[in-house]
Amino acid sequence: MLIIPAIDIKDGRCVRLVKGEEGTETVFSDEPVEVAKRWESAGAGLLHVVDLDGAFNGEPGNFDLVASIAEAVEIPVQVGGGVRNLDTIARYVRAGVSRVILGTAAFGDREFLSRACRAFPGKVAIGIDTRGGEEGKRRIAVKGWKETIEVDTEGFLNDLKALGVSLIIHTDVDRDGTMEGFDTASVRGFIASSPIPVVASGGISSMGDLERLAGLGESGLAGVILGRAIYTGAIDLKAAVQRFSS
Repeated sequence: MLIIPAIDIKDGRCVRLVKGEEGTETVFSDEPVEVAKRWESAGAGLLHVVDLDGAFNGEPGNFDLVASIAEAVEIPVQVGGGVRNLDTIARYVRAGVSRVILGTAAFGDREFLSRACRAFPGKVAIGIDTRGGEEGKRRIAVKGWKETIEVDTEGFLNDLKALGVSLIIHTDVDRDGTMEGFDTASVRGFIASSPIPVVASGGISSMGDLERLAGLGESGLAGVILGRAIYTGAIDLKAAVQRFSS
């Protein structure tokens, strides 16, 4: 199970939001590049970078900063937020980003998604962010989590597999940034419905959470993304990597 630190960027700073809502940010650093180096030195094998300005506005807002992160570290960097056309994907790939994460655009434009997977094989992941309701009735959050849509998730996942999507990033929006722990049933159910490896995110707040998630590895859980917990010290990233990464 890969342990993946998150670097969320807003206005050029490293922040964490609560449930993805604007105005809830806590600033943890004015130097995201230095944060990236710190997580690399702690043993991370992959960085998860989110351009929050891009997610909210529909186009990259921190491209140069993300490129600087990719240049500053030796480990792979994946990025999402405002990636809604082929030119943006190409720019990120040229800048050294190993994988781009599509969200809103993947749900609204199947032709774009198909072209992206063909043009950048193995470099396209999809972010499926869910909120509200019981399992099976949860809605997909899009456009910076400001809107929700109804999608046949299992059918959509099978379509993504056929198109060549390499990875799914599943975030429980209701838990993200809350430090409340993850929803075991939600994560297990989502993994069971996905023919593509899944990385889980949202609410992971302790080594105990990671222990429980590690038990889902054989079901298709490829890794977990850690955010607020590693910034507050609730989880020591180095210790988590040493214990759980594989």
